Amino acid sequence: MASNGSTSIRIGLVGAGAIAQIAHLPVLRRFKDVQIVGIADSDGAKARALAQRLGVGSWYTDIEDLLEFGKLDAVLICTPNHLHEAHVLSALAAGAHVVVERPISLTAAGVAKVLKASEKAKRNVLVAMNHRFRADVQAVYKFIEGGELGELATVRAGWHVFRAAKHQLGWRSRRSESGGGVMMDLGLPMVDLALWIAGRPEVARVSAWLRSSAQVDEIASAQLYTEKGLVICLDASWRHVGESERFWLDVQGTKGSASIAPFKVFKELHGQAEDVTPTGATGREHAFTASYRSEWAYFLAGVRGEVKLVPPEDQIRLHKVIEAIYRSADEQRDVKV
Repeated sequence: MASNGSTSIRIGLVGAGAIAQIAHLPVLRRFKDVQIVGIADSDGAKARALAQRLGVGSWYTDIEDLLEFGKLDAVLICTPNHLHEAHVLSALAAGAHVVVERPISLTAAGVAKVLKASEKAKRNVLVAMNHRFRADVQAVYKFIEGGELGELATVRAGWHVFRAAKHQLGWRSRRSESGGGVMMDLGLPMVDLALWIAGRPEVARVSAWLRSSAQVDEIASAQLYTEKGLVICLDASWRHVGESERFWLDVQGTKGSASIAPFKVFKELHGQAEDVTPTGATGREHAFTASYRSEWAYFLAGVRGEVKLVPPEDQIRLHKVIEAIYRSADEQRDVKV
């Protein structure tokens, strides 16, 4: 049951852009116990149009009005990166649980501030790292956690998309608003995924290279060296000219290996490499859609008090790694984290 005593969890949306419309809203509308009661966006026409299309009764141009009049249990924040921290803090102060698109903040210090506010308000904050909730990723995680692949030696991850040079990136092209380019946009969630699936090892140092245009990086490569010897290799690009978008995660252990896209798991059995990929680990639903559905199911269970959500404390270390990556690229040397 929702915290306001009704049978429906009342959610307010802040930021009516593409990620809200493509990823979150289609999934949320399938939950029977969820009601989207208000939409806020600085572009009033956009907020009004989306509210009318969804049959949402209220729209606002300011988050504070939504928080004051919405009687919300939870807030979904999909605004430009530099606004996330302030919007999360406002939602927590109003007594709402929060789902926020990555990143929580532009800095590690900002993440720490949000965590402190979340603890004080006794409300959950979930950062939308949806890749963790993919069925193939969950399956690989279980193989690793169960020790079936042995000790991990390397994790290789990457995300390449094609955006033509003339493509307008909007706020993402302005570092003061985005916090960075492709490394912040596509690299950060892949670093998060690699660290999470590997059991959150401590990163000792990083070595990075970035190719930039104007204010932000468009192609990025980094190597993370952990204290226990595991090496994480990462690639991210907005300028991938190829047959299609590329998204991958490969892990190599002393007893086996695994990958997603395509999903494969191999183990050494009786001196041979055997394909032990579980059948049925991925369903008919597109991995992208399914990951957001699973993410929201987890969050809503936390709002209802059915599960205890894990505070996103690991995001502090993640941001320290990202900050070290940018510093390494800027200074053209290895940097300690």
